[in-house]
Amino acid sequence: AIRRAYLITHDDYTTGTVAIDVSSSRTAVTGSSTLWDTAVEGYSFNNARVGGKMKFSGQEIHEVTAVGGDTSITINPGWNGADLSADSYTYFEDEYALAADFLRPLDLRSFSLANDIPLIGPMAFRRSFPRNSIPNKPRVATIIQLGFSGNTTPRPRVVLAPPPNDEYSIPYDYITSYLAVSSAGTEQTQMTADADEPIIPLGFRHVLSLYAAWKWLQKKDDQRSLEFQANYTDLILRMVGTSNVGQDKPRLAVNISRYFSPRRLGRFDSESGAFDQLRDRWWR
Repeated sequence: AIRRAYLITHDDYTTGTVAIDVSSSRTAVTGSSTLWDTAVEGYSFNNARVGGKMKFSGQEIHEVTAVGGDTSITINPGWNGADLSADSYTYFEDEYALAADFLRPLDLRSFSLANDIPLIGPMAFRRSFPRNSIPNKPRVATIIQLGFSGNTTPRPRVVLAPPPNDEYSIPYDYITSYLAVSSAGTEQTQMTADADEPIIPLGFRHVLSLYAAWKWLQKKDDQRSLEFQANYTDLILRMVGTSNVGQDKPRLAVNISRYFSPRRLGRFDSESGAFDQLRDRWWR
């Protein structure tokens, strides 16, 4: 099923200055006149948050691992230079969480048509933006999967380049990972109650029974499992081939006219019979 969500990006933040005392800690950043733990006006996030990035003098990018207050941030990796005192900095975010039920993008070539942000592969993204640290309006994106944390829930993320330099509202369409819906209309990953229903068109819901019968008979080494497998496969193909109003269908159309038309001679000759014999040239 297709769903739509909106991604609200984070503006870069450069207010105040920073200091790092390497003799005590290379990961502790102290701010002056900073409001890192203060909410951005009109939004539900703060000026800085865990997962954001910081850049000081030089090219190294540091990830924010903790925000201890308006003037306290912990970074990783630690700062490897000399002490910083009243230095400038840039806080930015290029990596954003996607919808909780995000399975994959609807369009494998575009993250957001409305904002004209195409999708490219992670390897091409890393080659093109090895140090993605200069905020501007995003013009390309890639999707990655973070490691699991605390449970088995996947953690898909979208990475934007350049990192946003403002709060942008980016709509994107995706395929949901939810497979069922409760009687209250709440979508979920599986059916857990008698009143739950699968997110499958009504005319095809018996495909679940065919699949269950196929696997049950297969487990019992019953030859009838092959019949249920064939019926199940046929129904799946019918589901995939179902056309909705206005639905696009892939079609291969070779434009041969650009290759042959400039080279063709007149075909309406009355002597050779080339036209009637479907020959390309009158002398063939």
